[in-house]
Amino acid sequence: MRSYLYVPGDNPAKLAKALTVGADALIVDLEDAVPPSGKDAARTAVAAFLADTAAAVVDGAAGGSGEGSVWPRVWVRVNPGEWGHVDAAAVVGPGLAGLCVAKTESVAQLSALDGVLAGLEEAAGLVVGSTKVVPLLESAAAVLAAPAIARGPRVARLQLGEADLAADLGVTLGPDERELLWARSQAVLASAAAGIAPPVAPVSVNFRDLDALRASTVALKRLGFRGRACIHPAQLPVVHDVFTPTEPELAVARDLVARHEQAMRDGSGVCLDAQGRLVDEAVVRSARRLLTLD
Repeated sequence: MRSYLYVPGDNPAKLAKALTVGADALIVDLEDAVPPSGKDAARTAVAAFLADTAAAVVDGAAGGSGEGSVWPRVWVRVNPGEWGHVDAAAVVGPGLAGLCVAKTESVAQLSALDGVLAGLEEAAGLVVGSTKVVPLLESAAAVLAAPAIARGPRVARLQLGEADLAADLGVTLGPDERELLWARSQAVLASAAAGIAPPVAPVSVNFRDLDALRASTVALKRLGFRGRACIHPAQLPVVHDVFTPTEPELAVARDLVARHEQAMRDGSGVCLDAQGRLVDEAVVRSARRLLTLD
């Protein structure tokens, strides 16, 4: 997944349109994008949207294959705490990839949600454990707890909620956003240590400055993030371009893997790349990871 497009859950027209704008995944928002007075209506709208999407995929309307290969996967951002359990009860079903859990602070929150989800999955005829979660780390406490949260039940990957995090820390971001460098690296390190997918890069609220978006996305990719959350369809082409391997990059990776495999057959654990530099298993592991994105 290169892109995760946020869509407000209380706007059925935007939900329908979001399926067609080219995002790899959607994050349908039941939290900040929906006012308290509109939560119940939004839950109903999102539940209907997910049911319609799942039915269309089964019927083969999404790409004609019956597998939904053209349409994005749909995640739902739920409210924190008990209200998140209410959200989950409305949306868990065949059309849901998983839940983005707002303001996750501890593994205890994820464990409580895990129990709720197990009951909902059983009731819906789903495999228990199939609904994954992406904890949103939005406070200093959450970032410090990231290593434990990353190992929590059902966690697929992490995501930083940087607007809330910056407010909690009392920092003002400069042009290079170095003020959040440690927090970002903590999310990457915690994910790698837990053996889960790399974290999703945080949103950029300036959707008009695409040059700045490209520069920050490249920096986040170099830091270890894979894919980026977006708030506007205009951001998608830039994010896709940054996170899509180029053919020259793939060719180098294939060559490295082939050279290493030949070296292994010859009884050596190391080899030389096309420039004559020493290559070992660690370098080849990165090449294999790149090829999985092809």
